[in-house]
Amino acid sequence: MAEELVTQEASGPYLATRQARYDSDFAAAAKYALEALRTDTDNPLLMESAVGALLATGEIERAIPVAQRMDEADVRSQVAQMVLLGNDVMEGDYDAVIARIEAEQGVGPLADGLISAWATLGQGNMSAALEKFDTIAAEPGLRGLAIYHKALALASVGDFESADDIYAGESDGPMQTTRRSVIAWVEVLSQLERHEDAIEVLDETFGSDPDPQIVDMRAKLEAGEALNLGRIETPAQGIGEVFLSLGMALLQDTSPDYVLLYSRMAEFLDDTDVDAIIMTGELLEQLGRYELATEAFARVPRDAPAYYTAELGRAEALRSSGDLEGAIEVVAKLRETHPQVALVHASAGDLYRQNEDFAKAVTAYDAALDLYAERDGDEPWFVYYSRAISYERQGIWPEAEADFRRALELNPDEPMVLNYLGYSLVEQRQKLDEALDMIERAVEAEPNSGAIVDSLGWAQFRLGRYQEAVVTLERAAELYAVDPVVNDHLGDAMWAVGRTTEARFQWRRALSLINDEGPAPDVEPERIRRKLEVGLDVVLEEEGAEPLKVSGNEG
Repeated sequence: MAEELVTQEASGPYLATRQARYDSDFAAAAKYALEALRTDTDNPLLMESAVGALLATGEIERAIPVAQRMDEADVRSQVAQMVLLGNDVMEGDYDAVIARIEAEQGVGPLADGLISAWATLGQGNMSAALEKFDTIAAEPGLRGLAIYHKALALASVGDFESADDIYAGESDGPMQTTRRSVIAWVEVLSQLERHEDAIEVLDETFGSDPDPQIVDMRAKLEAGEALNLGRIETPAQGIGEVFLSLGMALLQDTSPDYVLLYSRMAEFLDDTDVDAIIMTGELLEQLGRYELATEAFARVPRDAPAYYTAELGRAEALRSSGDLEGAIEVVAKLRETHPQVALVHASAGDLYRQNEDFAKAVTAYDAALDLYAERDGDEPWFVYYSRAISYERQGIWPEAEADFRRALELNPDEPMVLNYLGYSLVEQRQKLDEALDMIERAVEAEPNSGAIVDSLGWAQFRLGRYQEAVVTLERAAELYAVDPVVNDHLGDAMWAVGRTTEARFQWRRALSLINDEGPAPDVEPERIRRKLEVGLDVVLEEEGAEPLKVSGNEG
């Protein structure tokens, strides 16, 4: 009886752990798993859940004792082995790191090879470490990553000439170019006092509109200052870079909750690695853990070059959590501290626009576009597009149309711009043939977009092609069944062809879909109610609009 009671007591937290992990609620999963382990102390699944959840929340110190229990019980678990290996690295016990890998108790084949090479360097054997990097580089598909880490290892011990040879492709290269590898190369060139070469690499890679970190690096190089070597100065930081490198490589094909384990380990091994912190924040946001994401982004120090990136990430996490005002406050402050970053102003514009403060949105987009123009960089079509929407929502049509058309000059086949401009022209009954052509091009590009198909049907309706409009709008309603605008449009088209009963059904449906917090900008509840009361023909007459020519009888 007592045994049964213990089992029942343990099952609650165990089931709660599973549900919390399914919901990516890592803090709750850790709490419930640790509670369950009090009564079910040797349960390997609970131990692994606890370690994984604690690793996902960044509480690795709390995960270590549980991982050690698993090790003592000979329970094989990748997350536990990851935690224990990381603990050995932080303690500087590179003999233990290599012993774990040789006993096949590491992270995985690729990670283990790179970690072993860095651990060998940690033992003081540089020549053996280089041999290990070369062995990995000989494997198909791994050369770029291996020689990148080899170059980092060489630079970490002061052999800048050999590191430069790899970065430049003169030995072991060429390797895949990434932002991090370019910055590492520029730092090496600076250490070699080749500042002009370093500036040339920056300009060729980052162009005429670099971010603040690159601007700062370039300014120091022009002033003849030597750049710091960067993060990778110790084997522990090198192993942290292994986790981050592999996490980035896994992003495209692996679930974010798994990649999160790698970014958390990278943070654990080097808590100054801003890229790892930002990656953690972005992964947590993808998983819908907005509070944890906000906390992660907030850890990036104000003096870090990527601070503005982290703050934009924090603002987006706040917005996603429903705190739009909080997001606006973050970006408003950022505009004061980073006034020369066009993206900051554009992001502020997006938030103001979402908050329906269209005048402030226009001002923010103005600032962004002014900065892009000053730097002779590529003008972003989406900023013109976003400013056009903000003008259009204020009823300032000439400026809106000019911005829409500028966006199309920059990106002629963009379906969002074609659709929005075409639909706006249709609503204003202007240039209907051109509007129809734009929307048809948009539909061709996005045939399964309910909103764009709706625009096409509405253009057909405005042109008096009612039968075509019904067919098109029925398709739009299939694609976008819960949109009140689509159902309202379909009701009008059905009325125009004499299907009045079905029209009234669609109007009632449109009313039922209108959000209680406020109607969509393109639907008027009172107008729909009036149509239900007296019909579309009377409403048009009351509005002074041209009458419809009903084409057929109901049924």
